[in-house]
Amino acid sequence: MLEERTTRAPRGAESPHVALLQQAVRDNSAWVGDLRAQLARVVVGQKGLVDRLLLALLTNGHVLVEGLPGLAKTLSLKVLAQAVEADFARIQFTPDMLPADIVGTLVYHPADGAFVTKHGPVFANFVLADEINRAPAKVQSALLEAMQERQVTIGDHSYALPSPFLVMATQNPVEQEGTYALPEAQLDRFMMKVVVGYPSKSEERAILDAMATSAPRLDVEPVVALHQIASAREIVNAIRVDDRIKDYVVQLVHATRRPSDVGLALDPCIRFGASPRATIALTLAARAWAFLHGRAYVTPQDVKALAFDVLRHRVATTYEAEAEGIGADRIIADVLTAVPVP
Repeated sequence: MLEERTTRAPRGAESPHVALLQQAVRDNSAWVGDLRAQLARVVVGQKGLVDRLLLALLTNGHVLVEGLPGLAKTLSLKVLAQAVEADFARIQFTPDMLPADIVGTLVYHPADGAFVTKHGPVFANFVLADEINRAPAKVQSALLEAMQERQVTIGDHSYALPSPFLVMATQNPVEQEGTYALPEAQLDRFMMKVVVGYPSKSEERAILDAMATSAPRLDVEPVVALHQIASAREIVNAIRVDDRIKDYVVQLVHATRRPSDVGLALDPCIRFGASPRATIALTLAARAWAFLHGRAYVTPQDVKALAFDVLRHRVATTYEAEAEGIGADRIIADVLTAVPVP
């Protein structure tokens, strides 16, 4: 019975307006299947990460990826950039970096005594911030400011960043020596935090067959243009969200702050819960998820499918909770169970 309630269409999903929107979704999402097929030729076993990158691309968001080395994090974004005909830049974060290494700087030309602006690697559509937690706070702040404002200031002038602009930052969950943890206020700027795990045995065998060569094929054919992404974003913004689903999102986010309101004895485990930015991000991500699945309306299952990715980096647990093995994912799982599904 629960499965029926979480997957059925909301009231009004068959209205003439939604029928027209449904046709627009079909027309503007025709490239999704081709894009996934192209990415699957190179990236094996990371469907969840690829889908989250597509969500961020459709919602103008950014993604923080946590995973061990060698799990195709860099490859996923690089191949996506090739398939979208977008500019790609990789920034390797190190402790000796300066903000100018990211945003750019003014270069003095002695011949004419003039300063010329040199743009940094952040001026790309897709930016990979590799091991972002290895850079000091000033460098992290420079990137996160660019993520939020979509522009950077060099000297006395501000320069707009390309559109679309997607940052995928990575961090190693094991090696913490010589790292600078991202403050909670900066973590909140990321739309999602995706935890990447090991592939299955069958996936790893497919990786072996494809990559165990000195010259693996790592290129894909472009299948979607940037103007198509812009059109798709307009459709995503129009995806219907029923009032009951909006209330459901608010209840989920509120329950991460005061779980006792939904009957959970977890208040002592939480330092602070998700911010209102999480409410916005979860709703927008659910809209994009519906779009990727060819629907013009959001279901509660769309919200539940993305709750961990949107909320896990926005829920901070106490030291006592960590000592007992109660992390953010555990709290989110209990909240999803406790909050009634509309």
